[in-house]
Amino acid sequence: MQTEILPEFLSTQAGREADAILRSCVHCGFCTATCPTYQLLGDELDGPRGRIYQIKLVMEGQAPTRITQQHLDRCLTCRSCETTCPSGVRYARLLDIGRHLVEERVERPVFERLLRWALVKTVPYPSRFGPLIRVGHWVKPLLPAKLKAKLPTPRPAGAWPKPAGRRRMLVLGGCVQSVATPKTNAAAARVLARLGIDLIESPAAGCCGAAAYHLNALEDGLDAMRRNIDAWWPEIEAGCEAILVTASGCGAMVKDYGHALAGDPAYAERAARVAALARDPIEVVASLDLAPIGSPGEGRKVAFHAPCTLQHGQQLKQVVEPVLSRLGFAMTPVPDGHLCCGSAGTYSITQPELSARLLVNKVDALESGRPELIATANIGCQLQIGGGTEIPVVHWLELLDG
Repeated sequence: MQTEILPEFLSTQAGREADAILRSCVHCGFCTATCPTYQLLGDELDGPRGRIYQIKLVMEGQAPTRITQQHLDRCLTCRSCETTCPSGVRYARLLDIGRHLVEERVERPVFERLLRWALVKTVPYPSRFGPLIRVGHWVKPLLPAKLKAKLPTPRPAGAWPKPAGRRRMLVLGGCVQSVATPKTNAAAARVLARLGIDLIESPAAGCCGAAAYHLNALEDGLDAMRRNIDAWWPEIEAGCEAILVTASGCGAMVKDYGHALAGDPAYAERAARVAALARDPIEVVASLDLAPIGSPGEGRKVAFHAPCTLQHGQQLKQVVEPVLSRLGFAMTPVPDGHLCCGSAGTYSITQPELSARLLVNKVDALESGRPELIATANIGCQLQIGGGTEIPVVHWLELLDG
């Protein structure tokens, strides 16, 4: 694609990066076929190709409007388009740049500003978000049905195995997952202990930074990344071999730390090291002898929802299902498994109507094979899908935990 980016943008690293991404797009339109919002709305401007064109116009000097902002807001950043694109266009990075430019130039309505501020100041902090969940359970009978459905069912995490001098890996505690489904990391620790690995949480680490970063609170997001790097660095220097991230959305973010902090001379080198060490649990588990796990499946029918951040963000496609099959689970078919469930970080809160439509489609697909359980690999998807079905929704590691 030909561009005429303004010199004021080309003088910045982000502007030069955006120009290179724009030039890699051949405008073929293959991306529209797999874009969830284009499928729902049928509007070119609500598909990747249309959004790319809008960002190009802004960088060439056209003033963005509230309409421009809304079209960019409606993108889930599911990155399905990147999986489809034959030219390797780095759409998600271009969208981050474009959203930031538009955010600087278009003032949001008061309610949106307050909502986004509240999300940035609440969601990434377990000490703030956790009490909200507890209050929600206390007043659950009084809540609207949609909000009631989103509350996670409290389940005990169970015991965390003590380190026993085995192979050593860090694990991200995270924010929402640490208070909404604490069993996920505990299950990971128990499973990996049986496979010969000690899993260690650093108390000083917290949110991966994605919540703020993708709401255009860039410095808040970068600060969260720096705190995690500082918290993990002593273990990394001591020889920790990997950083396990059990929420695939957080994993996609941590794997991008090197790029996000490339311009920070105090953190760039360490951020790249952290990104290189980041692993989704399936990358570790699939490489091990699973005999100590046994056959926990016993023929139970399971539908697996592959989060966008796993299959498109981390490009780990069809990797969990074979492992579950090897362990005795009967995997049911999931039509259009490449499509988003509508969670997409805070999207279910900022774009509730579109999110709800995507959820209905996803639940219909997951339930079509009549599974006993639904498994996934991301806390956002787990809570989103759990709010739309009566079938239990768990992290796939819990299936291995038994």
